[in-house]
Amino acid sequence: MSRLGGVYLVIDPTRNREALLKQLDLAMKGGLNIVQIWNHWKEGFSENEKLDFLKELKGLCSQFEVNMIMHEDWKLGMQAGLDGVHFDEIPSDFDEVQAALKNRIIGLTVGNDPDRIKWADEQRISYISFCAVFPTSSVENCEIVRPESIRAAKEITDMSIFLSGGIKPENLSQLRALEFDGVAVISGILDANDPTQAVESYISELNR
Repeated sequence: MSRLGGVYLVIDPTRNREALLKQLDLAMKGGLNIVQIWNHWKEGFSENEKLDFLKELKGLCSQFEVNMIMHEDWKLGMQAGLDGVHFDEIPSDFDEVQAALKNRIIGLTVGNDPDRIKWADEQRISYISFCAVFPTSSVENCEIVRPESIRAAKEITDMSIFLSGGIKPENLSQLRALEFDGVAVISGILDANDPTQAVESYISELNR
């Protein structure tokens, strides 16, 4: 598997489906690298409806050769033929996950605890994501990550590192002293007037 990096979009499936698909199509034209589906569904949404939704999005991602991963529910992701999974917490059934998702993407959210980073490195997962580098309501369950925690990660592991939480093209310059491979974004892309331009702006700042 090639090293992961670039712009990583997190999608809330409770958004209006038609509008979401349109925004996602435009964002992919800007150069997205990864799409993650948040495991957050409308009340009463059946398993078949979830699969139908995921397969529709996967079809769009495949057109642009963009990796699509599931948040937490790895078995649902496997059923839908997705490219991997992202966990917010270390799963108790990780041995089963690792065996089932061999050669697929596995990511983990980390904070200021170096033991989580060491665990991820020992398991040789695909990437870690620091949440959150800036205050934001969309990641209210994340602690604010200290810059020294991100720097320390580079001494522990060589896996891909993503930063998330309140990141905008205009504040990316504040992160240039840190080493990382990409950024994870929600509203900065999906709520933009022009998602294509928004992704391109993130990429431009990442490449500076």
